[in-house]
Order: sequence, then structure tokens, then C-alpha cells
Amino acid sequence: MPSNNVSMVLNTESWFVPIDIITLFSIGIAIILGTIYLLIIIFDRTCHNVLMLLVANSCLTEIVFGCVMLSLTAFTLENDLNQVQYYDSYCVFRGYMAYVVTFLQNYSYLLQAAYRYLVVVYPTRFIWQSLKFQLTLICIMWIVGFVCPIPFITANRIIYNSDNQICQMPFEFSVFMVYNALCVYTIPISLLALVYFKLVQYVRQLSRNITTANTLVRAQRELRMIYRLIILVSGIITIGFPYTLLVFISFFTNPPKYHYRIAYIFVNVTLSFVMLAILSFTEPLKISMKKRLKLNNNITLPIHA
Repeated sequence: MPSNNVSMVLNTESWFVPIDIITLFSIGIAIILGTIYLLIIIFDRTCHNVLMLLVANSCLTEIVFGCVMLSLTAFTLENDLNQVQYYDSYCVFRGYMAYVVTFLQNYSYLLQAAYRYLVVVYPTRFIWQSLKFQLTLICIMWIVGFVCPIPFITANRIIYNSDNQICQMPFEFSVFMVYNALCVYTIPISLLALVYFKLVQYVRQLSRNITTANTLVRAQRELRMIYRLIILVSGIITIGFPYTLLVFISFFTNPPKYHYRIAYIFVNVTLSFVMLAILSFTEPLKISMKKRLKLNNNITLPIHA
């Protein structure tokens, strides 16, 4: 691994810098959108409820995710422009944070789905639906998110890859890669799917039994919202599929030379579309946004004679 104060000249491909710039632009848009959403939730009183708190948590995780990806890409762009390999003192920390924010991103959507499930299936369990309880879950999520990747650092698994200008775990079959896949992807996505199917069963049971129309309509509405979360997370998984595929390939053979670059292109370039999907799938946020846009359009300047 190169020393912190030693640079080595590298041959770079012609597509490196353009892709880095496009990636930076997309990430910047995503951060701006996430910040706008978060500010709307904070200052719009109609958004001051437990559900929107969980949405705000997802927006915050996406903002942090974007900031980490921005830092990673800026480091890559700088080295690509200078055509050098240069390992700085923050490289491992950026790699660690990449695993942290991916964990937080997936579990934030799981918390939203779990809350909607509790509202429908256990409407009288007010403690589970309370602001205090959900805040506790959010705090636990953030703590575990920062703790989960610590073994990667203690075991010195996050190393500098000069071809891809990034610090990450090597793509290879190892306990650490399996552990990461379980914690970051398999567990939250499996639980999200379980919540959805359990709620589907509950709604079907309600439709067969004698129940009030309001109860059934509410359950169906929450089911639609969880379905939208499934679509959103499925989109994120699809975007990250090249990363997963390359990890799988590395279990059996050496991955392509620029595997990290290829994987992160899909994740970073489409991050802004993820933010647009959050707006589309969150009705209170969308309504509040439309109100503000309509208000701005209705503002007229006084005409002086």
C-alpha cells in the first residue's frame, strides 16, 4: 500500500474523468433534493407525525449516503486528473463509512414498513407506535450501523485499490464479505419482504371477515405504501445488482480490473432517481411540495405606475 505522502504515476482510461464528473453531478442533485425534503418535513407542521419522522430519517440517511459517495468520488476524480495513486489518511475511513451508510439506507426503509404494519395489525399498541419508541429504534439503527462494519477495520480488510482509486474490502470469498452481505442486504430486505407478505395475509383475512369498511380501507392503504417501499428498495437492489454480481463472480474467479468503478457508477449516477422516488411515494411530502410550488407561482410583483 502506498505511503500517505508518496504518489505513484498511473495510466488512466479516457472514460474515468467524464464518469467521475457525471457521478459528482448526480450525487449533488440527490443531496440537494434530500436536504429540501428534510427541511420541508421540519418546517411543515402537517408533516409533524411519527410516520414522517421515519421518512425524515430515510432522507437523512440518503443525504449522508450522498455525502459519503461525494467524498469517495471527489477523491477518485482528483487522483484520476493527476493520474497518480495516492493513499491519504482518510481513505480507510471513507471506505468504512460507505458500508455504514449502505446499512443505514436499507434499515431506514425497514423501519417505515414495520411502523405501517404495527399501525394496521396492532392499532391498540400505542407504545409501539409512539414517538419515543420509534425514536429509540432510529437511534438503535444508527448505533448498529456504525458498529456493524468495525470488524472490517480491526481486521485491516479495508485496503486501497489503486486501479479503482478507492478503499474497500477486496472482492473475494471471505467471512467478511458474507457477513457484510447478511447484515447490509439479506437481513433487512428479507424482513421487509416478510412484513409485506404478512400484511397481505392480514388484509385478505379482513376482506373475508366481517369488519368495518374504514378498517379495511386503512389496511389496504398501508399495504399500498409498503408495496411502494418494496418497489423503492427493489429499485435500489437493481441499481446495486452489478455490485452484487461482481461480488458473486469474485467468489469463483478474479473480477474485472475496474470492478469497483463499474459497481459504483450504477449506484451513484441513479441516486438522484431514488430521491425522486421517495417524493413520489410519500403523499404528505408531495402535497407539501406542491403547496410551496403553487405558492411561489402565485406570488406577483406589484406594478408601479
